[in-house]
Amino acid sequence: MLKHWPPLNTLRGFEAAARLGSFHKAADELHLTQSAISQQIRSLEAYLEQPLFERNGRSVSLTDAGHDLLSTTQTLLQQLAMGIRRLDQYHKPNQLILNTTPAFARHWLLPRLSDFRQLHPEVDLWLFTSDEAPDMASQTIDLAVRDDLTAQAECSFTPLYRDQLFAACHPNVLAQAPSQRCTLHGERQMDWNHWTVAGGADVGQQSSGLNFSDPGLLLDAACSGLGIALVSQLLSQTACASGQLHALTEQRIAGPYWALLVHHDSANNPLTRRFCAWLESQLTSQNPAQD
Repeated sequence: MLKHWPPLNTLRGFEAAARLGSFHKAADELHLTQSAISQQIRSLEAYLEQPLFERNGRSVSLTDAGHDLLSTTQTLLQQLAMGIRRLDQYHKPNQLILNTTPAFARHWLLPRLSDFRQLHPEVDLWLFTSDEAPDMASQTIDLAVRDDLTAQAECSFTPLYRDQLFAACHPNVLAQAPSQRCTLHGERQMDWNHWTVAGGADVGQQSSGLNFSDPGLLLDAACSGLGIALVSQLLSQTACASGQLHALTEQRIAGPYWALLVHHDSANNPLTRRFCAWLESQLTSQNPAQD
């Protein structure tokens, strides 16, 4: 690798002159003097220790090395321009960055986002999903809604919803004999051992079957008719309402707490307050959090 890069302005001057075939036109495009463009090209050629242009009076043409460098330089400048434009997303005036789990985003939030959008079209919501709870002190996140949250420094912590879990499956699976049903296994609370320890009824679950680390995929698998699963009452509301899932028993056991973390720097932001008020109204109308 080179010990250091040539100045970026020399590459911009070279690219413009090579593309336009004229130092004069390059100077006009970059709002510089022709002398400045000529000096940039000479500096770049000195750095590379080879000519990039063949000069014949006022006309110039690229050498083989110049043609090679033009392709590289145009790619570099295009990627740099795209990278700089992407930074605009970090300072949108009405941006609100929300972290949550992929399962919550897909199965609970997305079906309700149109309602929030109609109420608050001014909020530019950036939905950032992750499998692990974020470090709010080191990441640029305004608030987080998850079932694996604990209190963090510089944040306010609010329990929102005490979930419940139940055994369920697609209607086609419900019609099968219990011995023919495949058992879908999840992790943490979605593990059938948790159901058994909590006193859950025997619904024909087996130790073998299909295994899922993502509760969202577990729910998808149950909705698609792959077998019986232990699912979240909160995340399965849409599936149950559409008839994709039916409970195997009326029994419910305690699930995880869904909680809200709001960074102190965002707490007084009107956009944050609007989203939190909407979120809490949606969740507490279904099942207020209990101690």
